[in-house]
Amino acid sequence: MLRRRPRRPTRRRKSKRPAVDISITDLSKHYGKGQGRTRVLRDISLSIRSGEFVSIVGTSGSGKTTLLNIMGGLDRNYEGAVRLDEHRLEELSDKELSRLRNRKFGFVFQQFNLLDHLTAGENISLPSYFGAKPDSTAPGADERARELLQKVGLGDKTAERPPQLSGGQKQRVAIARALFHQPRIIFCDEPTGSLDRKTGLQIMKIFQDLNREEQMTLVVVTHEEHIARMASRIIRLEDGVLVADEANEPVQPDELGVLSIGNEGTL
Repeated sequence: MLRRRPRRPTRRRKSKRPAVDISITDLSKHYGKGQGRTRVLRDISLSIRSGEFVSIVGTSGSGKTTLLNIMGGLDRNYEGAVRLDEHRLEELSDKELSRLRNRKFGFVFQQFNLLDHLTAGENISLPSYFGAKPDSTAPGADERARELLQKVGLGDKTAERPPQLSGGQKQRVAIARALFHQPRIIFCDEPTGSLDRKTGLQIMKIFQDLNREEQMTLVVVTHEEHIARMASRIIRLEDGVLVADEANEPVQPDELGVLSIGNEGTL
């Protein structure tokens, strides 16, 4: 009697298609009621894949910041569906949504949102206070803050406070803070809006390096065309409507007049 050879376990082929980080279906958003009701977003559907660097560009009032806030779980008053993996953001409780934001997302804004009475290192380690005991930080928080300051080219600024820093340096501290919990996605709302052109390009170079070297997903809202062109995908909004969604060959800072970020960034 012949013995059957045991079957080898079949190996599942890994999909070459990158995972979807965020999926949006039929998204609409309105403000106000009755005759004063204003449409901000209309019937937007799109997906952002893991490792993409996406810019959302449009004029003031086009709905780009509202779209970013909805994707980041900061605004939950909308129609349609927003998914992160198996989660539908609109179905999560406030507590669940807050936990998801703290674990998965990092945020960088036009206004740096740093606390002037804290040092750069202390500002970066602020996320460690969430879930920690009063007057304490998570173990290793100070070391993590120093590591991140070094990463954004401010290794010698740990003990300095925001009033002692330039605008570009403050934004670097804000980026380091956004990276503290190793987020899956970083959402940036006009991150260069308060900076001069050269400093803004240096900040965008940090984002390009994060995307290239760490495969981090980035979504950057901007009204500046040259900033939008530094991403690998450009989404255009007009009056709350998605009018274009196209792949892009990212422009490098040296093509826009900045030859190098020198010792200001080490990514």
